[in-house]
Amino acid sequence: MAQDLSESLIEFPCHFPIKIIGEAHQDFIQIIAALISKHIHDFDEKKIESKMSSEEKFISLTCTVYVTSKHQLDLIYKDLSSHPMTKFVL
Repeated sequence: MAQDLSESLIEFPCHFPIKIIGEAHQDFIQIIAALISKHIHDFDEKKIESKMSSEEKFISLTCTVYVTSKHQLDLIYKDLSSHPMTKFVL
């Protein structure tokens, strides 16, 4: 029996951690928070966890977001991935 790949394995709504790796720029956290806030209006930037790379060239952010649908999560990933300072979104 073929599985319908359009269905998500994630049950919504839920808290979902997104890891973003990007250039270590002084405004990177605020830029990422603004992108997420376009989709989640009450997103709190203070809840972003950050870690600098050993050579301080990159920064890794973990943003736990409360999403209500796969479509909303997909839009967040699309915006985060398309920003020029972002290297990876996991």
